[in-house]
Amino acid sequence: MCILKTIVSKPKLAVLALIAAVGSISLSSVSFFDINKNLDIFGTLYKELNTLYVDTLDHEQLITAGITSMLDQIDPYTNYISEDDADDYRIQTTGKYAGIGALIGTRDNYVIITEPYEGFPAAKSGLQAGDKIIEINGKSVRAYKTDDVSKLLKGTPGSEVTLKIKRLNAEGKEDELPIKLQREEIKIRNVPYYGIVEDSIAYIRLSNFTMRAGQEVHNALQTMENSKDLKGIVLDLRGNPGGLLDEAINTANVFVNRNTEIVSVKGRLKEDSYTRRTTGDAVNTKLPMVVLANGNSASAAEIVAGSMQDLDRAVIVGQRTFGKGLVQTTKPLPYNAKIKITTAKYYIPSGRCIQAINYAERDSTGRVTRLPDSLRTAFKTKSGRVVYDGAGIEPDVITEPEKIHSLTITLYARNYIFDYATLYKATHSTISPAVKFSLTDAEYNDFVKWVANKEYKYTTQSEKILDDLKTASEKEHYFKNIQVEFDSLRQQIIHDKKQDLYKQKEQIKMFLEEEIASRYYLNSGRAEVQCRYDNDLKEAIKLLSEPARMNKILNK
Repeated sequence: MCILKTIVSKPKLAVLALIAAVGSISLSSVSFFDINKNLDIFGTLYKELNTLYVDTLDHEQLITAGITSMLDQIDPYTNYISEDDADDYRIQTTGKYAGIGALIGTRDNYVIITEPYEGFPAAKSGLQAGDKIIEINGKSVRAYKTDDVSKLLKGTPGSEVTLKIKRLNAEGKEDELPIKLQREEIKIRNVPYYGIVEDSIAYIRLSNFTMRAGQEVHNALQTMENSKDLKGIVLDLRGNPGGLLDEAINTANVFVNRNTEIVSVKGRLKEDSYTRRTTGDAVNTKLPMVVLANGNSASAAEIVAGSMQDLDRAVIVGQRTFGKGLVQTTKPLPYNAKIKITTAKYYIPSGRCIQAINYAERDSTGRVTRLPDSLRTAFKTKSGRVVYDGAGIEPDVITEPEKIHSLTITLYARNYIFDYATLYKATHSTISPAVKFSLTDAEYNDFVKWVANKEYKYTTQSEKILDDLKTASEKEHYFKNIQVEFDSLRQQIIHDKKQDLYKQKEQIKMFLEEEIASRYYLNSGRAEVQCRYDNDLKEAIKLLSEPARMNKILNK
């Protein structure tokens, strides 16, 4: 069950193969005549189009459009995976590839390193975020796209690749440096960070459910248990899009006993209906536990969060989850292609399905809508708490998502925070440990001076509302009556860049500290700074320090 969507490109399915496939279609609930009729129409139509159309047709492009449009009518998760996309799909599900271990992006017409992965060749060789790649194995890649550079960086484990990079120095100039690396099998970590917070709370950030996710969570908790007397566990599933069903079971197994039902799957076919239980020994079933979740926690992440809630094993803190209760199965197609098909719905231990959208039912315009709260059905957890189906996992403790100011978003999107971190690293050889690192007021003032000369525009929420008011009042012919008051109000709320940089100092400073810490301590440093500012995590820690409140929520 993989939620990651794959882009359709260059399908190699012949129309005749489509028609011939009718013979193998299950006819238990569909009409052979309807299928045959429509495929016959399609085949004849395409034949006439190919024979009579005035210009030469791009057959792959046309069939691509046909497949894309057909699958778009079903749901967002049923996807065609071409031979060209098969490798990307494999990486998405296994978390493995052979290369140097770094994220890359574009900046000023260069492909740059945006994040070296801890423990892999890029980081071990000294590559840094902000390095511009100008040559690979002696060949200029100045005008290359990221996909082209990515292909050149990948290769057989053990093979060598030589880069020439440009790196900013303390004088503000760029040095050209050769970097030689030996490719390795890269295993993208499902647990990018774990650590003990507030002296005794085990914090585990789980970002994906590719192969080994459960084992990584198991190892992280075991390591922390062996080093410290723990008082609680926080499992962070925020932003986790899901992945493999097996890994959801394995992850839940870390916290509940063997032979505990985690999920049941129900599909049209018998082989697509089954119940999954834990099969191994847990690491810890007793420590109080909080699961952090939000609107971007989906699929396998919701199985883990939902099962922990239904079994009363953990308190869920955060915002309502995405609401994806669908299971996908991948099947092979001719010419090394695949199709990922929604084959079932899943039900967590209380018996509820948390799917928020019924893609089989659409309104008169063809749009799908989320299930209204009034139509949700009540279920009960192990201890008798009432929970509901149909719209994701509702947290036991609801928090407000952090609101990011439009100025901060603009600075981030324009890469000014990234670029300033690159400059900071070039002019500061060391910083304090990430858990203690903080920009001084003088350093923040330096950033304000640096960014003052940059070009950027943003609109505050107040300005947007005022613009909407003007548009509406003009349409209704009221604007002339309120123009004096309107102009006066606009003058009062119109933003001043420098003033806003200080009004939003704490938020901008947080993003700067994260980015700068990552230049010295990689992703671990970024995570340690994030934990310091994380209001949801603070709420989880507070909750774990209040056993009576925890027990009341869990109905114990």
